[in-house]
Amino acid sequence: MHLKRLELSYFRSHRRTVVECDARPVVIHGPNGAGKTNLIEAISLLSPGRGLRRASADELMRRPQSLGWRVGAEISQDGTVHDVDTRAEPDHGRIVRIDGKAVPQSALSRIARILWLVPSMDRLWTEGADGRRRFLDRMTLSFLPGHAEATLAYEKAMRERNRLLKDQVRDPVWYRALESQMADAGRDIIAGRAHALDKVAAAQNVAITHFPVSDLKIVFPEGASDFDVHILEQNRQRDLAAGRTLAGPHRADLQAVYRDKGVPAAQCSTGEQKALLISLILANARALKGDLGTAPVLLLDEVAAHLDATRRTALYDEMEGLGAQAWMTGTGAELFAGLGERALHLEVTEGAGESRIGP
Repeated sequence: MHLKRLELSYFRSHRRTVVECDARPVVIHGPNGAGKTNLIEAISLLSPGRGLRRASADELMRRPQSLGWRVGAEISQDGTVHDVDTRAEPDHGRIVRIDGKAVPQSALSRIARILWLVPSMDRLWTEGADGRRRFLDRMTLSFLPGHAEATLAYEKAMRERNRLLKDQVRDPVWYRALESQMADAGRDIIAGRAHALDKVAAAQNVAITHFPVSDLKIVFPEGASDFDVHILEQNRQRDLAAGRTLAGPHRADLQAVYRDKGVPAAQCSTGEQKALLISLILANARALKGDLGTAPVLLLDEVAAHLDATRRTALYDEMEGLGAQAWMTGTGAELFAGLGERALHLEVTEGAGESRIGP
């Protein structure tokens, strides 16, 4: 599974960019602000969702033109090449076409699985639980594309229930259908997350790696992971007082402990936290390769930051062993010298407000 061609049109700083590549990793180096992250953000939109920056369609438009943007790609999957196109016009939502046919975003998961690691995730273990839930749900989505539908169904029903709670509606008739929908979708979400963590844990346990292994656990503020319609009914008075739903998978948190040291990830050094994240991404990729027979595409923004030379070399060797097409960014070409001809090396520069790319 890899990109053979990538085309950007009026996407952020890229007015017109074309990259021809093969299955090797792709190294993108250049100064800050040149458009490196914009390039891999475009690739992240070849998967369902809002991409690695969680940007709206209008935010992705090149300024000052504010024309519609387009990301096109040729993706090789098991020897079959698919033409993927996603775009948006001003004040319109994003649309997706695969091989010329309009499809829902969820269909992208049938063509490519894409994992990413970006600098904002370096604070994953020290910031709020919402970021860790998103991380967990992206991991789950990589194994179970249907997880997106369950999450959307749960959030839609919960928004309606929260509106009733905020308005202090007490008639149980108004709640029953919504709580039933939340319970059904919530059970699927909880089961899907547990499945993903089991897969990643198994992949960590069998790997020979230079990166630290973490023990992962999903926890809930109320201490119980059980969730059904009866819990929602029982908690209704408490939720009415709070004006929102206080129990359910939307309250879950992901905990990680550095196994060899027995130290929670939140208490590890910056370098250790980065290494733990890289280890999880690699384990996720190994588990997916075990399921699909092919490694996912990896997007690793500023991946060399906080890694010494030994760990950088170990990362490159592990990616080669995995056989993944990894798109990596960094400010200096020297950070990726250890890859040599094993990777395609590209330089991104900026001039007159436009990103340019070359070998």
